[in-house]
Amino acid sequence: MNRTPHHHRTTERQDTTSPAYEELLVPVPGGELTVLRWPGTDPGAPVVLALHGITANGLTWARVAHHLAGRVTLVAPDLRGRGRSGHLPGPYGIAAHADDMAAVVGALDLGRVVLTGHSMGAFIAALTAVRHPDLLSGLLLVDGGVAFPAPTHLTPDELLTAVIGPAMRRLSMTFPDRQSYSAYWQRHPAFAASWSPWVDAYVQRDLVGEEPELRSSCGIEAVRTDGVDQLGEEVSSAVRQLPRPAVLLWAERGLMNEPQGLYDEQRLASAGLDPELVRTRFVPDTNHYSIVVGDDGARAVARHLLAAAGVTETED
Repeated sequence: MNRTPHHHRTTERQDTTSPAYEELLVPVPGGELTVLRWPGTDPGAPVVLALHGITANGLTWARVAHHLAGRVTLVAPDLRGRGRSGHLPGPYGIAAHADDMAAVVGALDLGRVVLTGHSMGAFIAALTAVRHPDLLSGLLLVDGGVAFPAPTHLTPDELLTAVIGPAMRRLSMTFPDRQSYSAYWQRHPAFAASWSPWVDAYVQRDLVGEEPELRSSCGIEAVRTDGVDQLGEEVSSAVRQLPRPAVLLWAERGLMNEPQGLYDEQRLASAGLDPELVRTRFVPDTNHYSIVVGDDGARAVARHLLAAAGVTETED
């Protein structure tokens, strides 16, 4: 297969406070994956490959890019079945995403990368590290990557709804215009205190179709397949088989900004992680989303990415 990416096109929409990015098209099985790239100031800067969550898109990482401030090149795909890669067919599943990431690294000639992922993206990052260890120079997991035993009495769809709730329901909704979609997200408890031009651009990227029937770009089949696969043995065991040490950042609060986050000290202790392989770091005053899209969370993520890339941090 020809792995040469198409010539990039610069994004049409640029927020004045958000760094400019490019879009690339990378051949993968079944079509082309859309990949966002925030170039480093130095062409030889280290590269971070950043993977978004189960119903998100590559613009999840825009605020992190802002705090990286050109000290590294940040590459963030719209994963298969989401965003401008929403048209890509299956097979879906975490291993398929991991192999897509290997295709991105090869097509863009990225060399070794610092791999990071948020939520489901952290599970993909961990499995990518296991399946393609030669791609890796560092690994940062953000509020994801460590699974816990699932309740056996729930069907896969019930389990997904229990875990990601409104995100799953959103996929079958339609919206009359873009403003109503922004309003929908602004009411979300996790975003109410962290709304910004970065977040607005991120949610707008998710919309496809025409008014008055705009809808999410995320394919329900892709989300269902990936969500169930995320709970399987191959994926959940990846964090225990990493080829190099990783850092896991965990948010204080949950998906709906509830006090109980996905992780806490007790849950992480019960997971039995090798402390030499996975170092855990608490990020206070963040929820599952704001740890990436909020200012304090994005700054913390950027700081850890710079450390993983071996870049000396200066004030941003």
